[in-house]
Amino acid sequence: MKILVVGSGGREHALAWKLAQSKKIQVVMVAPGNGGTALDGRLKNIFITDPVQLADYVQQEHIALTVVGPEAPLAAGIVDVFRERGLKIFGPTKKAAQLESSKDFAKAFMQRHGIPTAAYQSFSDAKAAHDYIDQQGAPIVIKADGLAAGKGVVVAMTLKEAHDAVDMMLSDNRFGDAGARVVVEEFLEGEEASFIVMVDGKNILPLATSQDHKRLMDNDEGPNTGGMGAYSPAPIVTPQLHARVMREIILPTVHGMAKDGIPYTGFLYAGLMIDAEGNPKTLEFNCRMGDPETQPIMVRLKTDLVKVMEHAVDGTLDQIELEWDRRTALGVVMAAANYPESPRKGDVIKGIPAETDDSVTFHAGSVLENDQLKTAGGRVLCVVGLGGTVRVAHKAAYEALDKIHFDGMQFRRDIGWRAMRRL
Repeated sequence: MKILVVGSGGREHALAWKLAQSKKIQVVMVAPGNGGTALDGRLKNIFITDPVQLADYVQQEHIALTVVGPEAPLAAGIVDVFRERGLKIFGPTKKAAQLESSKDFAKAFMQRHGIPTAAYQSFSDAKAAHDYIDQQGAPIVIKADGLAAGKGVVVAMTLKEAHDAVDMMLSDNRFGDAGARVVVEEFLEGEEASFIVMVDGKNILPLATSQDHKRLMDNDEGPNTGGMGAYSPAPIVTPQLHARVMREIILPTVHGMAKDGIPYTGFLYAGLMIDAEGNPKTLEFNCRMGDPETQPIMVRLKTDLVKVMEHAVDGTLDQIELEWDRRTALGVVMAAANYPESPRKGDVIKGIPAETDDSVTFHAGSVLENDQLKTAGGRVLCVVGLGGTVRVAHKAAYEALDKIHFDGMQFRRDIGWRAMRRL
């Protein structure tokens, strides 16, 4: 059978890589893909991004099902386009994707359905936002309402940073329509974790837990990014906490969406903040898998992902159980020069090691030009190591990473530090 993966990032490379391992697969198409998917003989890049043209292509090529990776096509309604033609696709509708595409929608939804989250107010008027910030004090969090490629959140530790963030979004229009409204919310302290599940409209299948590292530099310093590395499992999510998150956050979300007349299908990602007492609150929802969390999660998944996806689109996720590699997987992101502000493109990438039993490199912002790999985006690669402990996985990832070179490359040396400290 043929499957289509929509997207071009590391998440999509990891999904396509895992799907291609199935005995059921003839070829996995990736639209538009990247340099890494171009180099893999089991994958085929398709240079189409328009939802209608993609639906045409799926019909022409008799593609069995489509998996959507990133948030932009979901927010644009690709699932609605495919479903109108009776094509099998895994992802939320445009209405359901508002859980990610509008922070204001998500916060109002959580408040309405009693899902634990930070206190907040939404503003489209800059003066009103400034007044609220002065009233609340710092630290405080400013979020662009719409999609801003992982860069629309400012954790302001001072009042000046908070006011500057409001000016950047509302007055300077830095994020365009995405920043025409801002959500100003209470600063939550604790440790973050990523909780990702699959939903088929009624059944929920949790994936392995994971933890991301948002700051650019070691010791969680520097600007927020889309994510500089991740590992799975996340020791902070104990079995007791897992049950509590399912009970207090995931189930009320899926039931709440159905109650509101917007049944949810697709990956659902709850970004959690867990306080010192072990209480979870929802920082955000994403309507897709995380990047870079997908890479270590896919490396650990032992179940045939094609079978899982077939159950997902048929509404029978209750009929499958997932099997996981007991080892830890740890992924380190290698970013381009000047990331996250203005990533440089066109630097030659050399030395990517061959895949082994304990390491694999996924591509994101790369392109294959005249048989030469070059940087083509902010986060370029994610090098994943596997090991019996977090420390061993860390060693495997960095041993593979140290063979790779491109000018201006940026990466952290301390991915997994929280888990290593905890254990």
